[in-house]
Amino acid sequence: MSLIELDAVAKSWGTTTALQSMSLRIEPGSFCVLLGPSGCGKSTTLRIIAGLENASSGRVRIDGQDVTHRPPAERGIAMVFQNYALFPHLTVADNIGFGLSVRKVPKPEARERVAQAAQLLGLSQLLERRPGQLSGGQQQRVALGRALVARARVCLMDEPLSNLDAQLRQEMRTELRELQQRLGLTVVYVTHDQTEAMSMADQVVLLHQGRVEQCAPPRTVYAQPATTFAARFIGTPPMNLVGLEDGRIAGTSLPAGPEQARWLGLRPEAVALAAPGQQGVAATVHSQEYLGADAVLRCAVGSEFITVRAPGQQAQAAPGQAVQLLWQPQERHFFDAQGQRMAA
Repeated sequence: MSLIELDAVAKSWGTTTALQSMSLRIEPGSFCVLLGPSGCGKSTTLRIIAGLENASSGRVRIDGQDVTHRPPAERGIAMVFQNYALFPHLTVADNIGFGLSVRKVPKPEARERVAQAAQLLGLSQLLERRPGQLSGGQQQRVALGRALVARARVCLMDEPLSNLDAQLRQEMRTELRELQQRLGLTVVYVTHDQTEAMSMADQVVLLHQGRVEQCAPPRTVYAQPATTFAARFIGTPPMNLVGLEDGRIAGTSLPAGPEQARWLGLRPEAVALAAPGQQGVAATVHSQEYLGADAVLRCAVGSEFITVRAPGQQAQAAPGQAVQLLWQPQERHFFDAQGQRMAA
């Protein structure tokens, strides 16, 4: 287990800025996910921690030691890449143990480490096969095994599940999380998939345009988004951001929040269709998407739209139908004109 600290780390190439003075603390033995859209700086951050990129400014510390200018081999890290980077002409055993042979680890010890990693990852029966004879999930396990045999303090992962199909990704998420907890590894994991972040992370670092939008546990990021970007990026369907004018929903006379608020945030599952006779906010159904257990309705309120996620069997509304929407006061989120969360 290792503590990782980034102190005002920035990265730029000429006039292009990839990271804007990032400060971050990743606790020992935690699973930290760097999350965000393409081009937000997540892979750059990972490469700076690994020593594959040099920071333009700032410091990187691992276990209190300044490693800013140390090469990757001296940082005590292992890395799992998106494409697995396996040698096609080597067996599974040789791929897993390749780094040990480069480091001149004695052969008996290397064989023991490979065998232990293979048993841990369910690869013991596949050690004589080559990568071309393996499934995508098995190749991913080999890449992970190669990282584990190094017995590194930190494991860095750059979108390692993106090449797998949806069902296998779900299985591997569970396996990765259980393995990390069992071994007590400090993991820094890069992804653009919010499902991976929410299901695996102890700490989510949401990045946008090279800066940290929010750094918090998954439940906090979902329940208390710090900015409108965080509110819209996390959640499926994303949070409604309803425009307000002087505290009223735009295009209506309905009071909805404080006058200084520019946006009202409502999670789709926090909005309900009123029962017959119940009074709520008048809306008109614009479209409906049936998903089996759920139905997603897009409803017009004034000049704004509100998405409703309702039970699939109950939400039977046709486009153009008038409905009443309900939500509880505690389910509201308010953001100012700069997109920053306002106190309740």
